Amino acid sequence: MDEMLFVGPTGRRVPAVTAEEMRAVDRVAVEEVGLDLPRMMEDAGRGLAEAVLDRRENGPVTILAGNGGNGGGGLACARHLANRDLPVQLVLDRDPADIDGVTAEQLRILKATDVPIETGGGGSGFDVDAPLDGVVVDALIGYGLSGAPRGPVAELVDAASDAAGTVVSLDVPSGVDATTGEAPGAAVDPDLIATLALPKTGLAAVSGDLLLVDLSIPATVYDRVGVEYEAPFGDEFAVPLSRA
Repeated sequence: MDEMLFVGPTGRRVPAVTAEEMRAVDRVAVEEVGLDLPRMMEDAGRGLAEAVLDRRENGPVTILAGNGGNGGGGLACARHLANRDLPVQLVLDRDPADIDGVTAEQLRILKATDVPIETGGGGSGFDVDAPLDGVVVDALIGYGLSGAPRGPVAELVDAASDAAGTVVSLDVPSGVDATTGEAPGAAVDPDLIATLALPKTGLAAVSGDLLLVDLSIPATVYDRVGVEYEAPFGDEFAVPLSRA
């Protein structure tokens, strides 16, 4: 961990964590403290939606989402935006039947809204070659990257990279290693990264503005995994970060 990579709005240094450390934080938060995944996913989705509302000028919002926590945050974001009458479409990187776990719960809720749900890549009905305008939300992979994106995921990463409008990535740009900042293959180049809980060390090496979103993880969780932590949020639920 390198505490010298990021600075909060008051000039205070904000510690960064590797992907392995963030996995430990998530594990302790869920298994030992009881802060379950649906709660954190809701906080991630609302923080992401607020970031989109702040950046959006006009046009639609297209949310590209995968499975797992990152995709679930994207789905929650879609619901929050739809509740505010924004034109939103969701594009999944797989068949909806293959979405599982807590993310499937988010998908079931979203299906009760009017948000169009499509499947991208692999010859599906969604045209990955059509330029995307408005705001494009990248909620495909997150910090769980394992090798270069492949198949439909890679096609959606390319679609986000070619977007004409503003691109917002959730937690880590898809295709970028959260720890090193390296991209083993195709990667999203966002205008804004809404990173969760603490910044990831790899974000020091990538471009894009940084916004740190609070997941309401108690300080004791960081203590238990050996991360020196002082809450950077003050009275806010999301704060901008700069690279030191």
